[in-house]
Amino acid sequence: MKARSEVSIGRSGNVRVRRSLRSPLYTLISAPIVVGLLTVAPWVLPAQFSTTLTNFYILVIMATMWNLLAGYAGMVSIGQQAFVGLGAYATLYFALKGINPFVTIPLSVLVCGLIAVPINYLLFRLRGGYFSIATWVVADTAMIVIGTVAILGGGTGRLMPGLQNLSPAETAHYSYLAAWLVALVVVVGTSLLLRSRLGLVLSSIRDNEVAARSSGANVRAARRTVFIIAAAGCGAAGAVLTISQPFVQPTSVFSLQWAAEMLFVSMIGGLGTIEGPIVGSIIFFALQQSLQQQGAWYLIIFGSVAVVVALWQPRGIWGAVRDRFHAEILPVGHWVEESATARRRPWPRRSVERSTEPSGGPGA
Repeated sequence: MKARSEVSIGRSGNVRVRRSLRSPLYTLISAPIVVGLLTVAPWVLPAQFSTTLTNFYILVIMATMWNLLAGYAGMVSIGQQAFVGLGAYATLYFALKGINPFVTIPLSVLVCGLIAVPINYLLFRLRGGYFSIATWVVADTAMIVIGTVAILGGGTGRLMPGLQNLSPAETAHYSYLAAWLVALVVVVGTSLLLRSRLGLVLSSIRDNEVAARSSGANVRAARRTVFIIAAAGCGAAGAVLTISQPFVQPTSVFSLQWAAEMLFVSMIGGLGTIEGPIVGSIIFFALQQSLQQQGAWYLIIFGSVAVVVALWQPRGIWGAVRDRFHAEILPVGHWVEESATARRRPWPRRSVERSTEPSGGPGA
């Protein structure tokens, strides 16, 4: 825990530890309203906005999983598109066997999680930049292997079966609901995970791996678990992606672009925070929708935004907002502050300064 001053623990009531400095009542009231509005959105908004929101949810899923992997477990991967592609092709395979594509989403998640088990034993022999490059190699290898399977369309790809009986409007609505529900499960599940014992271990690993090991934390087991969870989550994103864009092609679903977008969104939103990938995705789509007609300037402005945030606000946009206003929508750490009772006591005591960030560092 990053404390700004020492805390006297000899007397009870000197300090107060809370999940959030603000009342959770606002979140409890607003959450059902937001969930309800976003659920009925495809029947209210124009089709173009529904499609944009579907792509937004898919990016939120990917970025949340990448942030869990890099922002909390300290493993920077540039090959998570491997599991996006594997999730997409698992959905295609099950659909070819006659299973409804929407029903195949949990099956695709399970497949990606199982595939991640042997892969993580291979990758975890490497550290730092070697680990990052190895994940990229795994993604390219998966793309090459999938491209040789004739039943899956080979290198040219194949149309997703099982959706032909739906009208375009029904396909768009159901794809939206699938993406929204998966994104909701991923964000809430990640929040619950980080509030658990595993989340505490991840925060300690991120802040100081040596100290985490010396205190008895099983660093390797925690990282293996997070790697498998992140792989399964990216598989869910790939499954939803291939339903919303039903022509599955290796060069598309295994594209390095997915890794670049995950990294960009997480970095500008705020690494090591639950809200960061969501805020980053909002900024990404706002820039994309307003600049997509600007040709090369589109990429130049994206790169400039990333450089500015990295230099002047390395903790991301949400990190700056949280530090300034102590705002957390989904708090997963603890705040330590001096209680009012302690301040009223007349005897001398050590000063207790309010912590400016949750225990365990940013987003702990």
